[in-house]
Amino acid sequence: MDGTGPAAADDPRIVAGNAAPEADDAPMFDFIELMFFAYRDFVGDPDRLLESLRFGRAHHRVLHFVNRQTGLTVAELLDILRITKQSLSRVLKDLLDQGYVEQRAGVVDRRQRQLFPTPRGRRLAMDLARLQSERFARALATLPPGARESAIEFLLAVIDPDEREKVRRLIWPADGETISR
Repeated sequence: MDGTGPAAADDPRIVAGNAAPEADDAPMFDFIELMFFAYRDFVGDPDRLLESLRFGRAHHRVLHFVNRQTGLTVAELLDILRITKQSLSRVLKDLLDQGYVEQRAGVVDRRQRQLFPTPRGRRLAMDLARLQSERFARALATLPPGARESAIEFLLAVIDPDEREKVRRLIWPADGETISR
């Protein structure tokens, strides 16, 4: 990250820790491409496990958030994932039919559909999270102390400013609070 190390030493584009742009408004191809490749490999580990179950990345995202935010409503999940109701319905049907998620009527509003992971769903969600956590741990082990905090700050900064607080509350709820219901 600081422009040193074997990769930086061999890369003539790296100058004082930054890719030297051709012009001030030049696209940041290094960041763009690194994000593409990092995402490819980050989701590749769970993809292999999901494929054995005939699930895809959409199943993974739904199961992840249902597991992390038990009792999440369908409307809240649609807001988090920013997908169409039709896309969610197809994926949710698979997870419900195969016993990874269960749906219950809302406690306050019986018209709401709240989602909960089953024990089977929780195991799969945790297996997938462990695969991705192992990748992060390997990467962080190669970086200087404090890199995790810097990475978190960077990723939060990439998120649209008007969404950052909502994302913070989703990831780090205060005192057992969950996302607004």
